[in-house]
Amino acid sequence: MLTICTGRWTVNNGWTGFDDDYQDSDATLVFVFGASRLIREQAPFALLKDRFANSHLIGCSTAGEILNGSADNDTLVAAAITFEHTALKSARTDVTGKAGSYYAGLQLADALASDDLRAVFVLSDGQRVNGSELVRGLSEAVNADVVITGGLAGDGDRFQETWVLADGEPVSGIASAVGFYGDRLSYRHGTRAGWEKFGIERTVTRSDGNVLMELDGIPALDLYKLYLGDRALGLPASALLYPLALRSTATGEQVIRTVLNVDEASRSMIFAGDIPQGSMAQLMLANFDSLVEGAGQAAARARPDRPTCGPSLSIAISCIGRRLVLASRAEDELEATLDPECEHVTQIGFYSYGELSPNGAGTCVLHNQTMTITNISEY
Repeated sequence: MLTICTGRWTVNNGWTGFDDDYQDSDATLVFVFGASRLIREQAPFALLKDRFANSHLIGCSTAGEILNGSADNDTLVAAAITFEHTALKSARTDVTGKAGSYYAGLQLADALASDDLRAVFVLSDGQRVNGSELVRGLSEAVNADVVITGGLAGDGDRFQETWVLADGEPVSGIASAVGFYGDRLSYRHGTRAGWEKFGIERTVTRSDGNVLMELDGIPALDLYKLYLGDRALGLPASALLYPLALRSTATGEQVIRTVLNVDEASRSMIFAGDIPQGSMAQLMLANFDSLVEGAGQAAARARPDRPTCGPSLSIAISCIGRRLVLASRAEDELEATLDPECEHVTQIGFYSYGELSPNGAGTCVLHNQTMTITNISEY
């Protein structure tokens, strides 16, 4: 039977949790999410590596840690899930090399390739990656029926340094992934936003990958500053409150993009994913109730499609922008993701710089400013 246990590390108490029933084996996967500043701490990671020496560890830095409906800062949270019928394999790669994010996705896919691969969970450095290119490389190199979800590491609202676990230690500049193999795996996902558009829709007249240079021929940073007013003094963090809705003129597909940085010299803006030239863009702002409702809809979509609830792990990845907007109501969206009819769901997650999940039943894409849920169980 699938088993799940959780733990939390704080400066004052060290690691707590992980009851005597926890297992350490090649069939155990440990998710670890924590504060970005902990890249300079060795002790909490060393203890975790020692406890789970034979297990697979995957994790990253955050803009806030999520555990069973609560959100915290400056901690580490962990959830260990041991499978009965599902095999696991881990992989990692550099995302800062010459070939960049797309090649990193190809490398991860190649390392995990197998006919019985059913799903991939991937985490990446959130500052040095083009999330769109990472998932494009992954998606192109695995079978079409393989589900890919995950997220980009965070650093609060500082945008300075993020990390991903490599051999149980926090490292910048990498992406890591875990592959799930077998026919007894239930791997469900859901993604929803809840932001509202405002202002006029503009054409992306000049861009390069994830760098937005002009909208309607006007420097992108100039337009953002015009809309933000006094809030422009807080860029790039203040731009999290006003994400960009993108609409493809070719397919009609819509995604949300959030700002990672700005370039004052070129008056351009760097986003977490691609901003295709020729697409339509429109600013967005928050509606508190809609954000919470969207989180609940994402969770409902991800719930296992079966009459009874067995043990399952729900991984909640929400955007830092949502947390900043919701402020004291941030835990409202977490509460909305919990299933009141099933007491056997364990929740872990983090606030991110980008969420990776399929758009409906399609292939995986990079999302921003969404609540994304991955629910993992066996049947």
